[in-house]
Amino acid sequence: MAIPDYQAVMLPLLQFASDRQEHSLWAVVEALSRQFDLTDEERRQLLPSGQQTVFYNRVGWARTYMKQAGLLDSTRRGYLRITERGLAVLGEGLSKIDTSYLEQFSEFRQFKERTREKITETRGEGPDDKTPIEVLEGAYQNLRDRLIDNLRERIKECPPGLFEKIVVEVLVSMGYGGSRKDAGQAVGGTGDGGIDGIIKEDRLGLDVIYIQAKRWDHTVGRPEIQRFAGALQGQRARKGIFVTTSDFSREAYEYASSIDSKIILIDGKSLAQSMVDLNVGVTPDRLYEVKKIDSDYFVED
Repeated sequence: MAIPDYQAVMLPLLQFASDRQEHSLWAVVEALSRQFDLTDEERRQLLPSGQQTVFYNRVGWARTYMKQAGLLDSTRRGYLRITERGLAVLGEGLSKIDTSYLEQFSEFRQFKERTREKITETRGEGPDDKTPIEVLEGAYQNLRDRLIDNLRERIKECPPGLFEKIVVEVLVSMGYGGSRKDAGQAVGGTGDGGIDGIIKEDRLGLDVIYIQAKRWDHTVGRPEIQRFAGALQGQRARKGIFVTTSDFSREAYEYASSIDSKIILIDGKSLAQSMVDLNVGVTPDRLYEVKKIDSDYFVED
């Protein structure tokens, strides 16, 4: 089954807390993961930022909304307990609890009124099955995906010399190639035997990596990877990077993973993603900070 949205989590969460005991949010997430029969993959699925799992985020927001409605109380940081109002709600024998149901409580209506203007200014009303963090991170991911697509098109159009410079910048930013001067002199130097360049694996030059960089439009297939592997063998080398502006076929990936030589395949999308992550060819446009309350600050020593 799919990961339930935060509204589908509300009633099970309240039922779990019906024993009147204090529970950690982690314990709630674990119990509800089992109740919803989530797979390991679904439990590990992350938000676009990679900072938190999707299900933990949704349980957290279900707790927040019910807390605002007075059904749950935060006993201390990361912990919750059901309130008398929450027990009374369970006594109604409801089949579900959602934000429409919570509207009957004045505290929740006031909470929504405080946040509605801010939400409307940024995204309109939006889908009710998304938490605010999911909406924010989804918008960020859309902007990132669009930037990556635009970068990939620009890479395809750039001249060979600039493409080689991009490859150098990315590899050096990853920690390979020694200095930019060393890497720049090594890449694009020979083109001998199917090898476009050689860079240091580290600043000391304890090992080297051979590079094939192709500014192509068509898919790179297994034959091209075989030729590159043969060129590595000719140099008695075991490590190589094949970079292209296009993509690789499934057979190319399968061949690269089956041979003794270690060949890393970097397609146009992966190259563009690395450029964004490493700030190569991009510059920050604007920054937003998302803050939360420091609960420890309000605890007396």
